[in-house]
Amino acid sequence: MKSIMETDRLILRQMEWSDLNDLKEMLFDPRVMYAYEHNFTEEDAKVWLERQLNRYEQFGFGLWAMVEKKSGEMVGQAGITWQECEGEKVLEIGYLLKYRHWHKGYASEAAIACRNYAFSVLNAEWIRSIIKEDNFASQQVAKRVGMKPEKEFMATYYNGPVKHLLYSVRREEI
Repeated sequence: MKSIMETDRLILRQMEWSDLNDLKEMLFDPRVMYAYEHNFTEEDAKVWLERQLNRYEQFGFGLWAMVEKKSGEMVGQAGITWQECEGEKVLEIGYLLKYRHWHKGYASEAAIACRNYAFSVLNAEWIRSIIKEDNFASQQVAKRVGMKPEKEFMATYYNGPVKHLLYSVRREEI
């Protein structure tokens, strides 16, 4: 396991195939995945994990396992990915947590660490988050990271176009 960074309570490390069951706990939970409007299958989970492994190889980053230091449990995933926004590739902070670990501050803690990593290690000028318009909890996380709404746009994932907000922060704003 390659550790990428640590926060006060978390270790962010590369995921591996042994994390598949933890990943499925998130991807199979409709409360966690409501923004995707899609019921994930076993094959979807494997494709998701394979995508992260490929991202590590290709870019050196992706969504990482979010491991609670105290228990050693994978409580979620967080990281940085390239995403499409109206024909432009944007560097995005993303995260998912197991439902039982919501409202503990882990998303904000990990997202702030990812922001700092993007600016200090990747030398990014901007970092963004693409958030479904009714995902108010993630909008609050983006604000804690220092992001502000940049624009509204339609994103299409599994069930057609849905309004999203693009939040962003520039390196010099931190």
